Amino acid sequence: MYFTARRYPFTPFPPSPPDTDPESVVVVGAGPVGLALALGLARRGVAVTVLEAGDSVSYGSRAICLSRHSLEVLERLGVGAEFAARSLPWTSGRSFHRDTEVLSFEMPHTDGDVRAPMVNISQSVAEQILVDEIDRTEGCTVRWQCRVRDCTEDDGVVTVRVDTPDGERDVRTRWLVAADGARSTVRESLGLSLTGTSYEGRYVIADIHWRSPLSTERRVWFDPPSNPGSTIILHRQPDDIWRVDYQLGPDDDPETESGEERIRERITRHLDWLGNTEPWTLEWSSLYRAHSLSLDSYAHGRVLFAGDAAHLVPIFGVRGLNSGLEDADTLAWMLAPVVTGTADPALLRTYAAERRDAWCQNVEQAEKSTLFMTPGTPGYTMTRDAVLSLANRRPVLRHLINPRQSSATHSRTSPLTAPSTAPSTAPPSGPSTPAAAVDRPGPAPGDPVPDRVLAALSPDGPVPSSLNVERGPDLTVLGVRTEPGALTGFTRALRTRLAPAVGVRALVTCSGDGRAPDTAHPEERLLGPSDGDLESALGAEPGEVFVLRPDGLLLARLPDPGHLGSADALADHILQGGNR
Repeated sequence: MYFTARRYPFTPFPPSPPDTDPESVVVVGAGPVGLALALGLARRGVAVTVLEAGDSVSYGSRAICLSRHSLEVLERLGVGAEFAARSLPWTSGRSFHRDTEVLSFEMPHTDGDVRAPMVNISQSVAEQILVDEIDRTEGCTVRWQCRVRDCTEDDGVVTVRVDTPDGERDVRTRWLVAADGARSTVRESLGLSLTGTSYEGRYVIADIHWRSPLSTERRVWFDPPSNPGSTIILHRQPDDIWRVDYQLGPDDDPETESGEERIRERITRHLDWLGNTEPWTLEWSSLYRAHSLSLDSYAHGRVLFAGDAAHLVPIFGVRGLNSGLEDADTLAWMLAPVVTGTADPALLRTYAAERRDAWCQNVEQAEKSTLFMTPGTPGYTMTRDAVLSLANRRPVLRHLINPRQSSATHSRTSPLTAPSTAPSTAPPSGPSTPAAAVDRPGPAPGDPVPDRVLAALSPDGPVPSSLNVERGPDLTVLGVRTEPGALTGFTRALRTRLAPAVGVRALVTCSGDGRAPDTAHPEERLLGPSDGDLESALGAEPGEVFVLRPDGLLLARLPDPGHLGSADALADHILQGGNR
């Protein structure tokens, strides 16, 4: 049965005298990015209100593919298990030129991985899961039927003018986050514009209810006999819902092609060509055009931007929602200590710089896929068709067909990241990465740290777990077979400076029979050997220390605990956004 959205009433605002303190944080937009950010802030003790113009979550599949990194983010928000239960994992894809297969690919996946590389779930369902969790979360509220008209900032307060069923209302807040999508009202009210590239090709996207035995994988047909000259993408979703995307020709009228009868005709031809004998129904459709656009900065005074309000990337490679969830994850842990007064607002400039660079990383890959999926000139079209014709005879060309599926972005150029050169270039008395570690296997500072299956040790024996579960939403100091208690003093001192908005944990890998040794320090969680082989995944040597940010990126990689330096120096480095 197709998704039916729950409708939410408008809740009147309580009277607010003129001297009422502004709200801590207001988020505009109850899409997946705004909801994830609100949950992330609430988990850190920050009261947050979400303003949403509609009275329900969105309708239609929209962004359907979530990467394993996004699932890690959602797990840290407390909704990972429900997302896993309601999504379909997949690892592979195939591409066809007319009726000939020209590419078969497998995304990286090993036995030690906790999750599949990608899962499919309707954005409608994803948003509902997040809304339900917010309803159970103290200090986090969604106000439905509140349409933002504009905002102004004055004397450290942002005033948001809102249209409600009870009339116009002003909402005052210390920090405003615009997560209100590609047509952001907040962005428009500040006179800001996205810049970059918009592509000519248009796609119709549709959800159909269809009982089919086809497996869960990405399928693409270039110039199929069913729809000559078009490109068709097919994805399976849960509950027998299939997502069909197909390209319109340059002479096709978008209004005509968006009509229900025309969409049914196009899809029918393709399903019949596939040999379909099952009935199907059209559930939802929309029109899409690819864009690579971004704001120059994602921080403007006390107004911050995330998700499509900050940047747009082409749909190919499914980077839009996945990059938006990365925005939410990073912004939650950076904004929370600023709100509580622990961190300098300079930390938010670091957020803006990091996520703008992440957009550049995404665009670099997405533009290659976009030029192949929707070539905008006769020259690109001729090149694409030549590659497709030659792919089976010249396998070296197949990488051009590969969709370059979304993967986690890095923060190697961030001022927060400990340099991978000589210790002399590190923050004074803070973490450093010696030159000898630069070419070591495993993640470098700034890279995402892979989640791995592992066993947490206890006096009663091993407990199945994973790195993501053990580190949770906190900053983590991970020692590789370090001496008992070697990390304790440092993590205690660091926790004193960063808490409560940012927690600090100490994890230590060790060898043994699966039981915590008597010499273990109670503040250091022990991780035992497992099929995930965490140490191999990190390329780690005994004694090494990895400092992991709350969003799972590697802040520093050090040869031993002695190189951690001063906890106060590291705390200052983090709380000032690396801008010392």
